[in-house]
Amino acid sequence: MKHVLVEMEKLKNPNSGLGQFCLNIGEQFKLIDPENLKLDFYLPAFQKNIFGEEFNYVKQTALHKLLPINSSEYDVWHCLQQDSHYLPNNKNTKLILTIHDLNFLEKYKGAKQKRKLNSLQKRVNKASAITVISKFTEIIVRENLQLNDTPVHVIYNGNSLKTIEDAPVPDFITKNDVSDFIFSIGIISPKKNFHTLLPLLENNKQLHLVIAGDNSSDYTKEIIKVAEKTGVDKQLHFPGTINDSTKYWLYKNCKAFVFPSLTEGFGLPVVEAMSLGKPVFLSNLTSLPEIGGVEAYYWNNFNPEHMIEVFKKGLINFISDPGKAQRSINWTKQFSWENAAKAYIDLYERV
Repeated sequence: MKHVLVEMEKLKNPNSGLGQFCLNIGEQFKLIDPENLKLDFYLPAFQKNIFGEEFNYVKQTALHKLLPINSSEYDVWHCLQQDSHYLPNNKNTKLILTIHDLNFLEKYKGAKQKRKLNSLQKRVNKASAITVISKFTEIIVRENLQLNDTPVHVIYNGNSLKTIEDAPVPDFITKNDVSDFIFSIGIISPKKNFHTLLPLLENNKQLHLVIAGDNSSDYTKEIIKVAEKTGVDKQLHFPGTINDSTKYWLYKNCKAFVFPSLTEGFGLPVVEAMSLGKPVFLSNLTSLPEIGGVEAYYWNNFNPEHMIEVFKKGLINFISDPGKAQRSINWTKQFSWENAAKAYIDLYERV
């Protein structure tokens, strides 16, 4: 029986994007319980037994960054994210490295960007296999890193949306009597490009926009200032980080999901919205056309007139096409955590 260690440092914050990735993969590993593999989870001590007592848990401490644990007992070591400092110290242990995105190429320039690339290249050089979460990410990886003959495998993320049929109406919706709203979600940062949505509100004074996610950034304040200047601030709502119940209700009841993001390694909210048969309006950048497919509507630029026109025509098309919603739902079935976990297990066995 082959012995696999799954490195899950990001479970230190299970509500983050990478934390949720670790959590969903681990839960599926528990359900599958592969017969020919022994899985150990390497994670923060407070998460011990998170996937049940039948697995072995290796306590992760910051000291291991300097004095790595002995990896000689492991045949495969899987780092679930590309920046991990916890790597195998035995050359016979096969390393699998999952790369989610190279967003730092946009965030940093000059020497800092070069340092980040060099650091990632060192991990890539140690890897026996690379996995990426989209074909777009594979393209960016191949353009910016030296892979030599290291194989790259595209393994899509799954749909994390929890069905909560009795989800109550959020308080901020009731208080503001919002009956016609569009929805978006994500950390409120410039790369999400949320400010470009405000003209949709200017064009329709009955329409509201709800943007959920961490709203503590200066970018949030900038959006609010623009909204006040253009007279749409009463139509704009920033509820902050929301729970699963509120998220489900907002997806289920929104008029449409809008996501003008500039850079995405995958774009999980797109899958979540489409899985409920909602019309989705996306930028045509990075991985979003790959994840939204032919059933989504796309903005080719962020000119207000263009965005308004695409939105108007898209809603008319969606309403007039009785099969559109079901096709969207069917499209998202390929994005499941079960499929992802099975693909990782198959890769462990092959490596």
